[in-house]
Amino acid sequence: MSQRFALFADPMIAVLVIATLAGFILPATGEAREPAQWVTNVAIFALFLVNGIRVARAEIAKGVINWRFFLPLMLFVFGAMALMGLGLSIIAAAILPPMVAIGFLYLGTLPSTIQSAISYTTLAQGNVALSVVGAALINIAGVFVTAPLFAALGGGALAQLGTDAIVRIGLILILPFAIGQAIQGWARPWVLDRKAKVVWLDRIVIGIAVYVAFSGAVEQGIGSMFGLAGWTALLALVLVFLALANASAWFASGVLRYPLADRKAFLFAASQKSVAIGAPLAAILFAPEVAGFVIAPVLLYHLLQLVIAAPLASLLASRTD
Repeated sequence: MSQRFALFADPMIAVLVIATLAGFILPATGEAREPAQWVTNVAIFALFLVNGIRVARAEIAKGVINWRFFLPLMLFVFGAMALMGLGLSIIAAAILPPMVAIGFLYLGTLPSTIQSAISYTTLAQGNVALSVVGAALINIAGVFVTAPLFAALGGGALAQLGTDAIVRIGLILILPFAIGQAIQGWARPWVLDRKAKVVWLDRIVIGIAVYVAFSGAVEQGIGSMFGLAGWTALLALVLVFLALANASAWFASGVLRYPLADRKAFLFAASQKSVAIGAPLAAILFAPEVAGFVIAPVLLYHLLQLVIAAPLASLLASRTD
């Protein structure tokens, strides 16, 4: 099978599909909701502890120094993409449930996904080093930027963005990442030696967060709110968002006069949105009955970006100019 169809073997797709279906078929509701939320919080803490160990401090320093690449990438991901999300959320509000429509704004404020950005930059024969550093730094920034940016652009009424949310973000996301950074001198080799197993930690934690989120949405009747027309509209709007993201990122990298290899790195680091941040953060920011609605566009975007990125990367690999 050719490279461009290898994405269908990606276990992350199966994890997202299974977690979503489990949320619909066997939702954690009623008395099961609170224990499920505790399991989610512990799993997210473990994930960000490992992330803190994995991201080398030297890589962070390199990204900060290379401001000509990193600063435009930051502005694109948290500026242009956030505004696109805001515009699409306004359009979506006319045809979709409000909690799903605001999910486009939430999607626009999320950081890049590290694994996909690196994988497809590699497949496209782009600058992998830039992709690694850029996506990693954007992910770190997203922990601090996404929530206040989402609130500033109009999502604060739906999210729980008070003192409690700030404390939860600090304790469940920032604290474990900081601990991971502090102990990475001796822990990082151990984690890197078990890279394949650690990747499954990412997938399992994301799956747990998605399952709990959709359980809450099912309890609130998401199945009865959506007909075929609603799902079709959601799919169409996500495809529009994805097309705008890829076209705008490629155009921006050209305006910035990056070398071709750097343009490829910018494209995938800028347009690939992270469900690894989106699902856990949604579990902290939103009530369980809201989170499943909000992350619906995020999950669909994540799946479609995999479908589109693989053939796009294969096409770009043939470009050497």
